[in-house]
Amino acid sequence: MLESNKSSNYLTEATSFKQAGSMASVAPPAGETEEPIQAIRHFNRFYTGQIGVLQKGLLESPYSLTEVRLLYELAHRGGVTATELSHELALDAGYLSRMLNKFDKRGWINRQPVSADRRQTLLALSAKGSATLRPLEERSNQQVQQMLARISGDARQQLVHAMRHIEQILAAASAREPYLLRTHQPGDVGWIVYRHGVLYAQEYHYDEHFEAKVAEIVARFIHDFDARRDRCWIAEKGEERVGSVLLVHQSTTVARLRVLLVEPSARGLGIGRRLVQECVRFARQVGYKKIVLWTQSELTGARKIYEQAGFQLIQEEPHGSWGREDLVAETWELKL
Repeated sequence: MLESNKSSNYLTEATSFKQAGSMASVAPPAGETEEPIQAIRHFNRFYTGQIGVLQKGLLESPYSLTEVRLLYELAHRGGVTATELSHELALDAGYLSRMLNKFDKRGWINRQPVSADRRQTLLALSAKGSATLRPLEERSNQQVQQMLARISGDARQQLVHAMRHIEQILAAASAREPYLLRTHQPGDVGWIVYRHGVLYAQEYHYDEHFEAKVAEIVARFIHDFDARRDRCWIAEKGEERVGSVLLVHQSTTVARLRVLLVEPSARGLGIGRRLVQECVRFARQVGYKKIVLWTQSELTGARKIYEQAGFQLIQEEPHGSWGREDLVAETWELKL
């Protein structure tokens, strides 16, 4: 899916394995010793102490770990239903409802009916909610920076690699999130160009001029890259790249979302939605006031993702490009 016109921090949001303390009463699988269980519980106790989860208020705040995590999800998901939150966070629906009501009373939540199903409501943080979360995220980043400051460069890379490896193993086992997101590496932008060229020729009969357009976009991203304001996310499933998106600065207050793509083999896993949510999260974190994008009316899957994330269609224009004369370009925007 093309949209043509923090380094991912694997530490900041890390938490201990869910309900590790309850493992003590669970017998190990047949043929398994208790050593792995005790090793995991030992790591949980050590790491929760390192990141301050055991303090009465998380990140020196009056809020619990669950409340801060819920704030984080509402801010970074770019529009999500209560059902999705209950599933993703493994929270009892009644307990989640009470927390959301508390957030509502504090003015932390915006609610928007889903156009396709008025019984569902998309939830997102309000400006007041974002202002509440912002200092917590800053403290979390500072906390991780202090941790990393005690570690040498080589050891730091080993730590991040180990955390990624843990995440990959557990994600593969749970099948709830069988992919990872990361920032770009050498070879990624070439892959973005290649896969856009191949997929759009197969699915929409765009010619080589479309591939050249994508090449211009990603080349400009690399040439003008500013780590403070720009980001590329690559989705990986197993050892394969399966998705991409860019968020680039258009001005100090406006960001542009570009080259959103999900491989056919990975569609239906929520990767496209997650990539857009990461763009929205990063844009808010940086301080952008608006995200804009330019896409085509026939890209129905991408349009649905944009609509669910809160983007509004503001302009349509017929055009002939890339070997097609029947295209309709669309401009969408999201005010943050």
